[in-house]
Amino acid sequence: MNKKERIEASLAGTEVDRPPVSFWYHFGTQHEGGERIADLELAFYRYYNLDYLKLMNDYFYPMPEGKSELVTRDDLRFIKPFDVYQSPWKQQLKAIDIIAKELKDETYFIDTIFDPWQVLLRNLVGENLMSLVESAPDAILESLDIITDNVLNYCKAALKAGAAGVFISTFSASKQMPRDLYMKFAYPFVERLFREVKDLGIMNTAHLHDYGIFVDDMVNLDAQIISYEDTDSSNPSIPEMRKKWSGSIMGGMDKHRITRVTPAEAGRNAETGMKNGGKTKFFLAPGCSFPTWFYPEAGTKIVEAVHAAAK
Repeated sequence: MNKKERIEASLAGTEVDRPPVSFWYHFGTQHEGGERIADLELAFYRYYNLDYLKLMNDYFYPMPEGKSELVTRDDLRFIKPFDVYQSPWKQQLKAIDIIAKELKDETYFIDTIFDPWQVLLRNLVGENLMSLVESAPDAILESLDIITDNVLNYCKAALKAGAAGVFISTFSASKQMPRDLYMKFAYPFVERLFREVKDLGIMNTAHLHDYGIFVDDMVNLDAQIISYEDTDSSNPSIPEMRKKWSGSIMGGMDKHRITRVTPAEAGRNAETGMKNGGKTKFFLAPGCSFPTWFYPEAGTKIVEAVHAAAK
C-alpha cells in the first residue's frame, strides 16, 4: 500500500495495513517567502518519511491598511474584503503550488487555517476583543462575517492550488472560551467554512483546540476528519468519540510524550495511539503541534513504530 492508497482507504473506512502517520510544529518563518516555506516543509516531510503533510500556515490575516490596532466599534469598519492573492497569504499559496507539484504522485497534504474568531484575537483586535464583544457585539458579528468571506476565499484558493483539505483550528473547548460565547461568535462561521468547502477537498479537518471540547456541537460539522487531544482526560477517548462521530479521527499521540522524553518513549506513544485508534478512519498524529526543539530521533522512532506495526 502506498501513501495515497493508505489515506484513501482509511478515509473510506477500509481496513489498512497501518494508520497514516504525521506530526508537525510551527517553523516560525512567517517573515520568509513561500519558496522558503515549501523547502522547509518538504525537507521535514522527507526527513521523517511522513505519510501525509500537515502544512503549517504562519502568515497572519493582514491588518487594515494604515492600522496597527483596532480598538473601537468605529475601527471595526476598516475590516473589509480583500484579494487573497494580494495579501500575505499569497506566499502560502506560492508554497502550496510548489508542494502540490512535488507531492502530486506521492501523497496528500492539508493546509492550516485559523477560524475567524482567532483571526480577531491573533492580531486584528487582540487584547481588545472581549471589551468589544461586550460593548459592540453586533459590530463584532459583522466583522466576523467579512473575515469569514476572506478566509473562505483563501480556503478555496488553497484547495484549488492542490491542498487535499483545510485543517481549520477552532477554539471549541471550555479551556479557551465558554460554550455560549463560542456558539454565538465562533461556531456559525466555522460551520459555514466547512459547509462551503465540503465538496472541494477529501481531508477537510476540524481541529478542536484544547481541553473540554464541545463534542456534541462539533460532530455536526461538514468535515471529513476531526483532530483533537484525545489523550487528555477532559476530552473523549477515541472509542468514545466514535460513538458520536462517523468520520475519521486524527490523533492518538500525546503531544507531551514527544519532547523531553526518550526516543523509545516517543515510539511507545505511537504504539499506544495505534492501539486506541483502530484499524481504519484513523490518522495517527499528536493532538496539537509540539515545540520546534524536539529531538529528531523521537520523530524517527515514532515512524519506525508505525512501520513495524504493518509487518
